Amino acid sequence: MPNGKSKRAARVAAFAVPLLALLCGAAYAAPQVVSGPATDAKCMAPWASDTQFFQYKKKAGPYRIAFANGYIANTWRIQMVQTAKAYVKQPEVAAKLKEFKVVSTGEDVPAQISAINNFIDAGYDAIVVNAQNPTAFGPVIKRAKQAGVVLVAFDNTLDTKDAINVNVDQKGLGVIWADWLVKHMPNGGKVLEVRGVAGTSVDTDRHDGIKETLAGSGKKFTVTEVVGKWDDGVAQKATADAIATNGPFDGVTAQGGDTGVVQAMMDAKHPFVPFGGETENGFRKLCAAHAADGLRCASAGTGPAQVAVAIKTAIAALEGDVVPQAVKLPTALVSDPDFKKGQDFYPDQSDNFFVGNSFPTCGINFTAQEIMGQTKENQ
Repeated sequence: MPNGKSKRAARVAAFAVPLLALLCGAAYAAPQVVSGPATDAKCMAPWASDTQFFQYKKKAGPYRIAFANGYIANTWRIQMVQTAKAYVKQPEVAAKLKEFKVVSTGEDVPAQISAINNFIDAGYDAIVVNAQNPTAFGPVIKRAKQAGVVLVAFDNTLDTKDAINVNVDQKGLGVIWADWLVKHMPNGGKVLEVRGVAGTSVDTDRHDGIKETLAGSGKKFTVTEVVGKWDDGVAQKATADAIATNGPFDGVTAQGGDTGVVQAMMDAKHPFVPFGGETENGFRKLCAAHAADGLRCASAGTGPAQVAVAIKTAIAALEGDVVPQAVKLPTALVSDPDFKKGQDFYPDQSDNFFVGNSFPTCGINFTAQEIMGQTKENQ
């Protein structure tokens, strides 16, 4: 019979073996940090000059890829899910996939983390995520890395260098919109700022860009903030309430739901004013139609097709290509008086359709019919 000392030694050995295996597995699974440029340098531009480049061990396909979305209750997110489904059905992409799974968990951060954990446990090769919170995902990021799962965050990205982030310069969008107001409000004035979904990195970054630009302009701006959740209906009601309580305003900036914001102004017979906003088709229609009435707009953003770039990046990583740890997407921008029918807005398409769903450098381009023919439901 073993004595107490030998029992303890046996327990230590039993623990040490799987621990060593886990540590070795983690080291094996982690991507190598290599020199750039990216294998597909035209599509996958690094975020900054000091951005690291990753190379994962090449894995044989076809692949199982999951998309763990959070918030779904606005047109941008719905179109994003539809775009993801349209992209993976394209023949050259479909040939590389064994399975594509979509789950939307709402604003519940633990539910989104749980979904990612479930995908890791189920053995998916890569997980694409639009994160509800940039800092809450530390443990699941570590699990993905140890399991050799490629994790790609886009739009609302993750505050980590252990996953791949794909995004437009969200703070830079706030700067663009605020610069437009500074330019067209020579004496400063009252600004209505319609924000997005609280707690997300996109909302925070865009707000910071607006706030810092207005504050640094040398002009006096008084800002009323309301929450529009990037949704026409929510933003319309929030704008109507703000006009009734704090209006009128001398300028407006909105992160999304902009068609609803303008509609609220029209319903309240609020004068048209300079507006820095997103890329909804309906918003751009109104900007073109009412420019002479004072609705002078800058429309900037990046369409929901950025999800396709995220999926493309995940596949490239699985194939052993060199990819940036942080990929910077181009910003779609058009401003008064340059709104062109059939190019910058489409009179025959839905107001809720976001314009700018092509990334030519990535070979990504969608028709409205391709996108709108997909469902928003989990699959």
